[in-house]
Amino acid sequence: MIAITKIGRGASRLAAIALVSLVGTAHPVIAQDKAERVLSIGGAVTEIVYALGEEGRLIGRDSTSSYPQAATALPDVGYMRALAPEGVLSIEPDLILAREGSGPPEAIEVLRSAGIPFVDVPEDFTAEGIGDAIDVVADALGVEEKGAALHAEISAQMKQLAETMSGIGEKKRVLFILSMQDGRIMASGTGTAANGIIELAGAENAIVDFEGYKQVTDEAIITVDPDAILMMDRVGDHGTDPDTLFAHPAIATTQAAKDKALVRMDGLYLLGFGPRTASAALDLAKALYGDDFH
Repeated sequence: MIAITKIGRGASRLAAIALVSLVGTAHPVIAQDKAERVLSIGGAVTEIVYALGEEGRLIGRDSTSSYPQAATALPDVGYMRALAPEGVLSIEPDLILAREGSGPPEAIEVLRSAGIPFVDVPEDFTAEGIGDAIDVVADALGVEEKGAALHAEISAQMKQLAETMSGIGEKKRVLFILSMQDGRIMASGTGTAANGIIELAGAENAIVDFEGYKQVTDEAIITVDPDAILMMDRVGDHGTDPDTLFAHPAIATTQAAKDKALVRMDGLYLLGFGPRTASAALDLAKALYGDDFH
């Protein structure tokens, strides 16, 4: 039987880097090694900067950049998907590192046209994407040697993780629930960070019929019959207590409810695909498989 497990941001650190790949710029990105006023948008991007030892150049971050704790002392320009150009420009960055999906689009267009080097760090929820992201951020900061060393270290950790997960026999089928507002279940399909971390942890996503996060019917959940439920560790209006979860008509019939198999993890740690992703996947595997995990 899987116990209800909560894993927070202070959990073990196996990995040391990451988000995701490629660079897109609105202007030629020149002399970025001289950039000393760097704005980081996206929690994983900020973690990469810290992992490279370049945090001294940061002069701002977005509200999702909550780790490491020291980052929270930086000026906050707002939520990465609801940026206001005037707020971003007010801190006078000379380089912007932004996770793909930052927005809204009109705000990004204003920032791109402001003459400040703007580097996109796209999302790719795979082990390979983590290394690519290191290269993107390191190149943008002009610390390629640091980036190469960190990329190699993380690649080794992800290889070790994959070898460890290969020893798992029967894979658990995991349902990731994003929210349960008014009893309506919003769950993860494929192509998401939740799907990616479930696979890295040696398990299977219970829902593969659609991409992204969507509201699912009770019938769909009963049909997939997950072995475990995975959720972000939230409080207040966004939180759902175990009794409410397992009493839900669709959840109550599942194997997960019978075993009271619920795992909660800090959202950025679990879904960030940043410096701690290998560690998060290992912690998730331990929570899912318990004594059966080696």
